[in-house]
Amino acid sequence: MNIIHINQSSSKYPISLKKYLSDNAPEALSAIGNLDILQNRSLAIFSSKKCPGSLIIKTYDFMKELRVSDITVISGFHSPMERECLNILLRGKQPVIICPARSIEGMRIKSEYKKPLEEGRLLFLSPFDEKQNRISSERADKRNQFVAAISDELFVPYAEPGSKTETLCKKWIEQGKTVRTFDSDYNKNLFELGAKAIEDRDIYLSEGKKR
Repeated sequence: MNIIHINQSSSKYPISLKKYLSDNAPEALSAIGNLDILQNRSLAIFSSKKCPGSLIIKTYDFMKELRVSDITVISGFHSPMERECLNILLRGKQPVIICPARSIEGMRIKSEYKKPLEEGRLLFLSPFDEKQNRISSERADKRNQFVAAISDELFVPYAEPGSKTETLCKKWIEQGKTVRTFDSDYNKNLFELGAKAIEDRDIYLSEGKKR
């Protein structure tokens, strides 16, 4: 697979990165796949490692709705819940952006990714250069900020109180991003931060292109 490099001067470079990350926006991005996916509205997914069973079921149902939509889903797909979301989404038709916490150079492309890549509905996108070829906690944190910045809205099925996921939600709500979650007692902490209910989901299923 050919690796595409996108500099800040390129028309393909997402303007949201400059808007939200300012001087910390990556100088260049590396990509494999269909760059046109970047023009779609995107929904980022983040979840704590441990997720209550009732929210897992709700998340599966929501992913099944998304996979027949035109909404692009973007994530590092690292936590168990996020990986399950990816497994469901890859069986659908909607676009997906995978952001690894490392460079794309030298990365092995799994067999289950090849068909969606050929169909033009999968994009690998990384802010890391070829020297940053190992996953680390620091790079995972940077990747998560990158994903949040580039997306239109965030969907967080569950953020454990006091977790990094909760801290990320707090930061991006303060930055003006909409964070959505399920209307559940498990998510009281997110609603107290200003999150909105995902149950009002027409915003996703009605329109796939950026406004």
